[in-house]
Amino acid sequence: MSAAALAQPAWAQEQLPQSDITSEKVAGEADVITVTGSRIGRRDASSVGPLTTLTGEDIAAAAPTSAGDLLQAMPSAGVSLNSNGTQGTSFGVSSINLRYLGSAEGSGNRTLVLVDGKRWVNAVGGRGFRDFVDLNTIPLGIIDRIEVLKDGASAIYGADAIAGVVNIHTKRRLDGFEATARIGVSSRGDNENYSGYLNFGQVFGRGSFLLSASYNDTKPILTSDRAITERALTPLTSAPTSPQGLYVLPGLANNAYFGTPAGYGNSAANALARNFGVTTIGSGALADNDFHVARLPGDDYNTLAQGIYATGPSKRYGFFGRAEYEISDNVTFSIEGLYNYRKSSQLFAPFPLDVRGSRGFSISADQAFNPFGTANGVPLANALAFSGNTFRIQRVPIEVGNRDNVQTVKTWRLAAGLEGNFDLGGEWRWDAFFSWSRNTADFDAINQINLENVYRGLHSPALCAATAGCVPLNIFGTITPQMADYMRYNAHDENGASQYDFTVNLSRNLFDLPAGPVGFAMGYEYRRESAFDRPDAFAATPSLILPLVSGARQNPTTAQSRDPTTGSYDLHEGYAEISVPVLADKPAFYSLDIDAAARYSRYSTVGGKLTTKVGVAWRPIEDILVRGTFSEGFRAPSILELFQGARQTNFQGADPCNGGGAGLVGCAGVPTTYNQSQFNSGLIAGLVAGNEDLQPETATTWSAGLAVTPGDFTFTVDWFKINVKDAIAAQTATQILTSCANTGTFCDLVTRAPAGEITELRQAVVNLSRLEVSGVDATARYRTGLGAGTVEASIDVSYLDSFKSFIPQPNGTITEDERAGKSDQPRSTFPRWKGQASLRYRADSWSLGWKARYIGSSDDRPGNAVNGGRIGDVFYHDAQLSLDVDDGNYSFALGVDNIFDRQPPASAANNPINFDIYTYDIRGRYFYVKVGTRF
Repeated sequence: MSAAALAQPAWAQEQLPQSDITSEKVAGEADVITVTGSRIGRRDASSVGPLTTLTGEDIAAAAPTSAGDLLQAMPSAGVSLNSNGTQGTSFGVSSINLRYLGSAEGSGNRTLVLVDGKRWVNAVGGRGFRDFVDLNTIPLGIIDRIEVLKDGASAIYGADAIAGVVNIHTKRRLDGFEATARIGVSSRGDNENYSGYLNFGQVFGRGSFLLSASYNDTKPILTSDRAITERALTPLTSAPTSPQGLYVLPGLANNAYFGTPAGYGNSAANALARNFGVTTIGSGALADNDFHVARLPGDDYNTLAQGIYATGPSKRYGFFGRAEYEISDNVTFSIEGLYNYRKSSQLFAPFPLDVRGSRGFSISADQAFNPFGTANGVPLANALAFSGNTFRIQRVPIEVGNRDNVQTVKTWRLAAGLEGNFDLGGEWRWDAFFSWSRNTADFDAINQINLENVYRGLHSPALCAATAGCVPLNIFGTITPQMADYMRYNAHDENGASQYDFTVNLSRNLFDLPAGPVGFAMGYEYRRESAFDRPDAFAATPSLILPLVSGARQNPTTAQSRDPTTGSYDLHEGYAEISVPVLADKPAFYSLDIDAAARYSRYSTVGGKLTTKVGVAWRPIEDILVRGTFSEGFRAPSILELFQGARQTNFQGADPCNGGGAGLVGCAGVPTTYNQSQFNSGLIAGLVAGNEDLQPETATTWSAGLAVTPGDFTFTVDWFKINVKDAIAAQTATQILTSCANTGTFCDLVTRAPAGEITELRQAVVNLSRLEVSGVDATARYRTGLGAGTVEASIDVSYLDSFKSFIPQPNGTITEDERAGKSDQPRSTFPRWKGQASLRYRADSWSLGWKARYIGSSDDRPGNAVNGGRIGDVFYHDAQLSLDVDDGNYSFALGVDNIFDRQPPASAANNPINFDIYTYDIRGRYFYVKVGTRF
């Protein structure tokens, strides 16, 4: 069957030809089909709602390396985790976020992902588990086609189907071998990809089996190898932290012995820097001769050129097996198993070490490498020790090495099912299915800093000598390999998610009406979800060595710490669906059908909820369909949202109080000398946590559409509006800081040091007031014969009319935030227009195709120096030539993606990487060759 699907001249469309859909025979009737969005077999796939199918031919023409590559190119897909870059939060995960409705950056937790109509286990591999499906855990070689329902479907499938449903259909039967291999590389010689799969199956008597092995290996892209990412475009205003260091040493101010003028080294504005190329530090009266005041441009340092990833490496392989056996004419048994492995990494610049007296660090006068102390030959009367609130040393210890986050993710899934039919007052079709799935991940944060060892190595010789293995640190000069080893810390985290799922479904035609049979389906589902997160024990334990700061213990390492998390819930669900043909073959009513569904879900965490859906499909004539739906959605808070332990993180964002805030009410007391870029590499130190008081969110979805299908031409247009009440979300760091600065609200979530630095920004998920999203999707497709072949043309367009969030303020007011047409938040581009078009000519043994993808313009931060406040629109163009040899037993394809080498548009909101990695392509022009065989 999979071989037949690949051989058909199929194309992505709203209504599938019969040859492209799994069908079943109902006694005494024509073949019927079951498609995503309904449990009832029917003849008219398009009547269930706006359904798009990516067929085997579409997959072959796109030559993707993952299911995410296919789905994220759809115009209706919003910001989705796809890049494995250093500046993102994907950590190797791939998601699909329809309608931009994911509750967090790139999250897909309001889009339900199914595999063969069944639930899939949640993602892991980040700093903690996730609450959506990782598409990279589904091997590409087992995918036959993908159906995307862009409509609410909670009444049919349960929670999470607020924005829509993605149903990935796997290959069912194969009699023989099929294999595909792909090699790709960018025009700059990087981002090499080696991928492929091998499938073997056999059909025998009453049984069949299918075995599949998939492999994918993608190499990285360095930020230094693309002009857009080779350095931050936001101008520097002061010398940054660098390997030569920034030393604020107030004891040197107006020190006659060392010859320093008044105020010298007393603030960051007068910070000392060590001269490049100097390997020794002067002794005695010359102890400061290797230092100077740090100034631009001489003391510039570009962290993005330090070998970090714009796109990180990822290696995956997977094995899948399925066996089916007809126990009798009426019962079929199936069993399947899957194992998938992924290893991915993100490389960062070395950690910018920040040693401060305000955090209890000090350097004694007789420390072994203090050039201003007795250990360096300075007379005791002139020796200087350093401590106190104004003492600060910043240095990038490149000797420790680049930080590297490495994820190793393993996925297991075992499933078994029975399906069949029986006669009880009519033919009933039934199925029962059970699955167990588990995702586990090891997360290694390599080349972090052990702050306890830094404290010991800089303190007095007596303290260091009293600690076994202590190595005195030369923070002012050369860091030896022994010192680097003593400073280095490699953290190890573990997290995982598991799922038990049992479903049973019944369907039949109840009785006949003049317009046709009344279809009915019902079913029950039990599901248990659980997850855990075990962070590195040392990194997550407050230090007993470092001094208290503001009465609280400090973290012992620079590895992000968090509290352990564990949680679970289970639920019982029951549903019923009915399809009623009201009229048929009447004037102005070629057909009129009404569908209705209801589902009751009861969660162990938040109780029960009933959701409903009603759809109307009216054909005044055969080639015109007018359709509309109303549905209720329901999403219970996930384990992550409920139970996530407090976790340290760094936010991208802009602080309006930078430079003192120019009199803004929430910036009172922030000094004019405050410069955000001098602290934490310009990032905002923060804390995120779950919220056990969350309530479920509910949604209502309205849609109305028109489908015109005369002959080989198809045109559809669908309007949608989605309202989400009690939406579970968190404000971004920029939103919190802006509200605090401009109105004084949410300032209790922001903690600042006297110098203005944000030491902690607290972000927690809450039930916001509501979200309102509306827009229009339109599709046109045409197919016609030309010469000895066929021409196929298509265009898909999505228009985002509005994306509003209504955020309650502490004073009782509600702030309205319109995101449509904006890109002024990190990794959150919301263009109003997105589109995709394709043109392909197919002959008997060859085909030539062209595809274009369009991303519309959007508004960046007003008046910024990077782009003036506007991100322009972008077109990507791809082409592919394919050949079939020996009656299709061998195939060859040569393709070029991004033919015109279009690079991402510059973005001020995405400093320092300069572009939205979840929206635009950093690869540039990309070549690939694909070969396949089938026998």
